[in-house]
Amino acid sequence: MDDWNALRLILAVQRTGSLTAAALQLGIDHSTAFRRLKALESQLAVRLFERLPAGHYQSTEAGARMAAAAERMEAEAHALDRDITGRDHRLSGRLRVTSSETLAHSRLTGHLAAFRQTQPGIVVELVIDNRVLSLSRREADIALRPIRPREGDLWGRKLAGIAWAFYGAPGHLAAHGAPTDETEALRRLPVIGWEEEAAGIRAAEWLARSVPSEAIVYRTNSLVNQLIAAKAGMGLALLPCYLGDGDNGLVRALPGPVADLEGELWIVTHADLKATARVRAFFELVGGGLAQERDLFEGRKPMDKEIPAP
Repeated sequence: MDDWNALRLILAVQRTGSLTAAALQLGIDHSTAFRRLKALESQLAVRLFERLPAGHYQSTEAGARMAAAAERMEAEAHALDRDITGRDHRLSGRLRVTSSETLAHSRLTGHLAAFRQTQPGIVVELVIDNRVLSLSRREADIALRPIRPREGDLWGRKLAGIAWAFYGAPGHLAAHGAPTDETEALRRLPVIGWEEEAAGIRAAEWLARSVPSEAIVYRTNSLVNQLIAAKAGMGLALLPCYLGDGDNGLVRALPGPVADLEGELWIVTHADLKATARVRAFFELVGGGLAQERDLFEGRKPMDKEIPAP
């Protein structure tokens, strides 16, 4: 076996469980992936994957062994890449950053513009993705995450806490009357929620526990769209304070944040890359800029927006 591309295909199918998803991950079309897999199985005279209903691929014993070998090779290649990149002292080149949709929409882009002015030789590639991308596999060089990193090979720092609160359009709250407490808000006012299949999202899980399904008048898997729906007067939206307080079209339905939903904002990189000049510059300028907005992230921004009288 001397074709790394063949091993990459095996590993991608093993990870995704789908030939279609593997082809998309590798940037090839489905027919090419199918042809390569079939040729490889013919060459080795062994079946690597069982084809199951709904397009699912399950590895055989031989396929699992090949995928494990490919993963070891990939890890070595990434370690070498990180080692070389970690010794790079130039303030130039590409820097791949991943962030959530809400942070990119509301706060991050302004800091990226300032970074561009200061470091014009560094090209930032922003991957907006609510998933936790792998820094070990170089899916990103730097991640802005709403959770504390647990992997031992990562390095970073906490920038701020993240508070959440209920927001609505001023006209909507004036028409319905502002609630006096959280219980009244969830009992009397329409609420914008997440799609019912949302999993692993604290805000979605909290709403599912706290709000009767009949009180949810609109569902979407996008926090930015929840903000837009609240501005349009559809109901209350539970939003991070840096998103809701930073938008002039919304006001808090209640003064205080939801106590059960306090989170954190971290900037993280792989330990092998922390000495890289462009990574250090990003931590200092963008990470430092976000940390200076701690009051906004933690829900302590002075409330200068009022609910108009009905």
